[in-house]
Amino acid sequence: MGGGRKRGRTQRRHFKQGRENVWKHNPQRPPAGEGGEGREGNPSWQPFATENPAFEEYYKQIIPEEEWDDFMSMLRKPLPSTFRINASCQFFQDICSQLENDFRKSLETEVSDEHEEDAIRPLPWYPGNLAWHLNFSRMQLRRNQALESFHEFLKRENEVGNITRQEAVSMVPPLFLNVQPDHHILDMCAAPGSKTFQLLEMIHQSTKPALLPSALVVANDVDVQRCNLLIHQTKRMCTANLIVTNHEAQNFPGCNLAKFCSETCMDEAKLQRLEFDRVLCDVPCSGDGTVRKAPDMWRKWNAGMGNGLHRLQVEIAMRGMGLLKVGGRMVYSTCSMNPVENEAVVAEILRRCGDSVELLDISSELPELVCRPGLSTWKVRDRGSWFGVHEDIPRYRKSVISPSMFPSGKGSQDVEVNTDVVDADMKDSTDMGEEGEQERNTAIDDSNNGDSAKTEEKTEVDCESGEALTRYKKLNFTSTRTEHSDYPLHRCMRIVPHDQNSGAFFIAVLRKHSPLNEIQVVDGVKSEQSISKDKTGKLEEDLGSDKVSSEENIVPQQVVDNTNAVDGEQNGDMDSKSSKDKSSEDAKVIVKETEKAQAGTRDRRQQNQGRWRGVDPVIFFKDEVTIKSIVSFYGIKDSFPLEGHLVTRNPDTSHVKRIYYVSKSVQDVLELNIKVGERLKITSLGLKIFERQSSKEGSPCTFRLSSEGLPLLLPYITKQILYASAIDFQHLLQYRTIKFPDFVDAKFGEEASALLPGCCVVVLREGHQDIGSIATDPSAIAIVCWKGKTNLCVMLSPLDGEELLERISLRFGLKFPKLDKEKPNQEVTGSDEQPDCATEADDQPESKASDMEIPDAEA
Repeated sequence: MGGGRKRGRTQRRHFKQGRENVWKHNPQRPPAGEGGEGREGNPSWQPFATENPAFEEYYKQIIPEEEWDDFMSMLRKPLPSTFRINASCQFFQDICSQLENDFRKSLETEVSDEHEEDAIRPLPWYPGNLAWHLNFSRMQLRRNQALESFHEFLKRENEVGNITRQEAVSMVPPLFLNVQPDHHILDMCAAPGSKTFQLLEMIHQSTKPALLPSALVVANDVDVQRCNLLIHQTKRMCTANLIVTNHEAQNFPGCNLAKFCSETCMDEAKLQRLEFDRVLCDVPCSGDGTVRKAPDMWRKWNAGMGNGLHRLQVEIAMRGMGLLKVGGRMVYSTCSMNPVENEAVVAEILRRCGDSVELLDISSELPELVCRPGLSTWKVRDRGSWFGVHEDIPRYRKSVISPSMFPSGKGSQDVEVNTDVVDADMKDSTDMGEEGEQERNTAIDDSNNGDSAKTEEKTEVDCESGEALTRYKKLNFTSTRTEHSDYPLHRCMRIVPHDQNSGAFFIAVLRKHSPLNEIQVVDGVKSEQSISKDKTGKLEEDLGSDKVSSEENIVPQQVVDNTNAVDGEQNGDMDSKSSKDKSSEDAKVIVKETEKAQAGTRDRRQQNQGRWRGVDPVIFFKDEVTIKSIVSFYGIKDSFPLEGHLVTRNPDTSHVKRIYYVSKSVQDVLELNIKVGERLKITSLGLKIFERQSSKEGSPCTFRLSSEGLPLLLPYITKQILYASAIDFQHLLQYRTIKFPDFVDAKFGEEASALLPGCCVVVLREGHQDIGSIATDPSAIAIVCWKGKTNLCVMLSPLDGEELLERISLRFGLKFPKLDKEKPNQEVTGSDEQPDCATEADDQPESKASDMEIPDAEA
């Protein structure tokens, strides 16, 4: 177990080092290519070296000689900024118009002398002109005064979720998923979340405003801190169709109800399993395609980074295939140029899956995207030597350099039966844990020891590994043999920097035609059904227990392994034989205490519905008294479904602070997850729709409306609602608190004073618009306010208020002074600065958006 954990930590460390943005961590260092002088006061500063002989030697094997100079020249230039417009946001059309008619013209005028190409332009290959390219790096945007207003625009719109700053090539993989409105989508390695946000845009764009899509996105990441960044990134979407989980991607749990049912209910449970129509498998990689954004990669890069991640990448991809529905599509992608991390992984997937999986030709799906076909031949670099076939690898390195890294994938490993390739509906991911990996490693080692003479030779090499390694390095061996893959790897897609002034990326799209290893799956089901009912009961108790598994650590390692639970019982029997001196009375006491503890565990599980330590459980909110109070106070129509859609993260329902709304698709997954013993470790889900609010004056309803959930609920509210003119709406946003007599429209002030004390909604009334039509318009502009004794107060964060104020001012041609950013009075303080989604820290205040930096681009 310890060795597997160490490997996992090493892989994650390489991943983080490879993809970190060095400028965020080294603010004193300007990027290479943007001036040779350091900042004042730091005379010892030296620019990053943009050379690495090992890197150049490696990629000269891949990049054509005639393109080498262009390739290296482009890698040494800073990466241009790119961003994407959220087509599902309320002001989508306004932002498009502002970019096209205002910024594009002004930027071309101000910086036309410095840049021959357009200063800002849409990316021609992205649908709908939603993605834009700037001929400026992030550092240039910060330093150029002519770009200051545009930079402020980008920061503000990114914060509120109207745009997402993201590397151009990072936007490509989700486009090839061909997402449909009813799809269940899994993002296996989702953090920091730009691609997840892109997927959410796609499913919400396909539905009308105020209607929830039937689609679902499950975003997973192995690292807790990266999950927090993922939550922060996706909360800007204000969606009820997202679940964030914290698992190792290669061990993502299989939620199959049939595994936890007796034979009598098997037919009913057959269809209750978690599978996905689309899987995005953007795996951890060496990240050398991001060298323009993270120039520290020049110093750190070595060939071993890619070799060390290859096995993990294969396991993650195979797990994704197991979770994919028949007929579904999976996209495998990396921000690496290394064929060992790219084509070799795809070839291994095809080799393991056989005719069940097809590599699709996607060259015509984005015709204006400049890309290259995948490689069919390559060599593997190890310890300073080049190898064309696995047979040339020294014996003591064959457990590190596997046959799957080579084009043919052939080697001694081929004699094994691949028992780890099965579908999610018939096999748990826990069967692919560290023990399985150790068994595979042992099998590789054993297969290399054909006879006693070879065994002695291996031992001799191991005993003198240091000397052998030294000789190996000095030889600088280059294999004369090469291999070509028999798989159609030319259907893969390579994006290289000098083709279209971008980063580098690799994409492969695979379709699943039939279940994987169908014969083995059937045999596995038969063996599982032969387990006694007592053993099944024990498994359910283990799944609901409060014991700490390694998955619950800060860096999760493994989920509970059902196979190991059986082995543990066998070991327990052996221990009992060596403990016959225990008295029968003591045994009875132990049995009674165990039964009592198990009963208590079951009661707590039924009450709290939670098993993951450090993560608050997801509780369906069923307090009918509170729900009726909310429905009555706001006059919520019966056509808005509440039953089964409200959840909370507080096990004590009498002290719930926030209530979240989930879509029908999320509701179904939650119910299934509870039935199977909460296999999913859910760190965030739902859209905050109601929040407890106390005031000195009191209110008939203890829960106020949340600004995040207001657009969804607005068409169904019939009480506590006001309609303001553009000038009064503007004044509310500008001054945040206004007394009733001070409104320009005296009638509006009277209507406000007549409302019941507590939360209310103010809707913008444009011109002579009919109130009846506004009330049913899901695109109406509205804000949450608090009606006090003498005034009306805005319950909106200052940042959101500033953005909304600018939008309506541009729309109506109104002028206004800068928004007062001082802290509002106590009556409205903090209302919308609480967590925007149901996370494990449900009762803790959320950091302000400005306290956590959002990445300008994702690798």
